[in-house]
Amino acid sequence: MATIYARGMHYKDLNEMIKKLVKINEKEIILKNVQGQRYIGDGIQGEYRITIEGTPGNDMAAYMDGPTIIVHGNVQDATANTMNDGEVIVHGNSGDTLGYAMRGGEVYIKGSVGYRVGIHMKEYMNKKPVIVIGGKAGAFLGEYMAGGTIILLGLNAEDPQKMVGSHCGTGMHGGTIYSRLPIDSFKLGKEVMQIPADDNDMESVNIYIMKFCSYFGFDYDSVRDRRFWKIYPYNKRPYKNLYAY
Repeated sequence: MATIYARGMHYKDLNEMIKKLVKINEKEIILKNVQGQRYIGDGIQGEYRITIEGTPGNDMAAYMDGPTIIVHGNVQDATANTMNDGEVIVHGNSGDTLGYAMRGGEVYIKGSVGYRVGIHMKEYMNKKPVIVIGGKAGAFLGEYMAGGTIILLGLNAEDPQKMVGSHCGTGMHGGTIYSRLPIDSFKLGKEVMQIPADDNDMESVNIYIMKFCSYFGFDYDSVRDRRFWKIYPYNKRPYKNLYAY
């Protein structure tokens, strides 16, 4: 196990140190006093575990392929950008564009997330990305989503109108959003439908809810105390009439 004290360190120097540790196959890395350094974990392949104390900057875990990153704090924008595999576990909140174009792996956020989370999220061959959000989400959740799964728990928002921002699922043409509370129809994109999740749906998301509860200390039965709602696109080509003749 290796520990890096990142206070005051330039992000290039910090990432160079991380890559050197990975090169010598150091499987567990602890970063203390992280203060907004960008690009942590980007492009790293293999089974490594990076634990971060503090607030990492933009594009953490971008293009990551295998490692687990655990953050004891909040994360800024574009975490898990085009992530291919691995896990990101955040004991706090996330900024905007979490999971942009994400094509594999799993992201667990204990708190709330910003705008345009899951935008352009997609499935790649046998990879199906998953984002689990414990709190609330901003506008444009799942915008242009093409694959994968987003699970919105809204544990800090019993009022459905305050659980998610406007334009949820706008342009969505693949994948599924599961919400613990029903989303008001005026907040949904025109391309999606919302129906009660069936038993098969709930079976498919239970494993991720169980992991979420395990990571953050929630009681599973209190989170799974109701049937969720399923938001999915009813048209695979929502803009066909604009661009096809």
